[in-house]
Amino acid sequence: MGNIKIAIQKSGRLNEDSLKILKDCGISIDNGKDQLKALARNFPLEVFYLRNGDIPQYLRDGVVDIAIIGENVLVEKGKEIEIVEKLGFSKCRVSLAVPKGFDYKGIQDLKGKRIASSYPNTVQQYMSSRGVEADLHIINGSVEIAPNIGLADAICDIVSSGSTLFKNNLKEVEVMLKSEAVLAVSPKIKEGQKETLEALRFRIRSVLAARQSKYVLMNAPNDKIEAIIEILPGMRSPTVLPLAEKGWSSIHTVINKDKFWEVIDELKRAGAEGILVCPIEKMVL
Repeated sequence: MGNIKIAIQKSGRLNEDSLKILKDCGISIDNGKDQLKALARNFPLEVFYLRNGDIPQYLRDGVVDIAIIGENVLVEKGKEIEIVEKLGFSKCRVSLAVPKGFDYKGIQDLKGKRIASSYPNTVQQYMSSRGVEADLHIINGSVEIAPNIGLADAICDIVSSGSTLFKNNLKEVEVMLKSEAVLAVSPKIKEGQKETLEALRFRIRSVLAARQSKYVLMNAPNDKIEAIIEILPGMRSPTVLPLAEKGWSSIHTVINKDKFWEVIDELKRAGAEGILVCPIEKMVL
């Protein structure tokens, strides 16, 4: 497999989550403090630590072959760059917010207003698609203070919990884009590196599948097994093993974590007992 260069954010939450998924994929990285790049010991991978906003250009130029990056950054700076996997972490939204005292009824209320943002392309496309013209002010940094100092009437910014907006007396009024971390690929990636990319994608999919699932074991009287199996949304057919106690069996299955508590409640009502829940490290589909 050909060596492949991956860009990740050099600091912050996305950096931590990116390194974690690589570690969960079994990739060991010699990672020293303040390094700009590092080699993996057991996989043909070289990691480049870059500013998030610079990564789309590095992908475009072929300086790096792939990247873990926020989808919102690609929408703003690299819409032509291919996304091959959505990774399910670093979720956020790009939203419009106004001061709490603003009597906002709809997007038309922002016509002719000053909007501060570090996402001008995203704002422009959103507003144009709705026939609203506004005065954009490009700000890099603390966008949320712009209304308080009289620089803007509204802002567009990344929102996770909404606490930053609340602290600055702002309210979220329009969600323009929902974003998460993605695996993006340079248009200049070479044929010899695609095998390595596919090997990495296989590992990532196994890790993501495991993160979304729980391994569940339970005991049940044999006359309840059929009803319990009908409830289970497992991968295929659950495993049923006889217990030492006559008339009882152990049932093993996998449950999606989003449906977990709902299914567990149904299983208890159907007669399942001694329910044991275990995390799954990898799940190869």
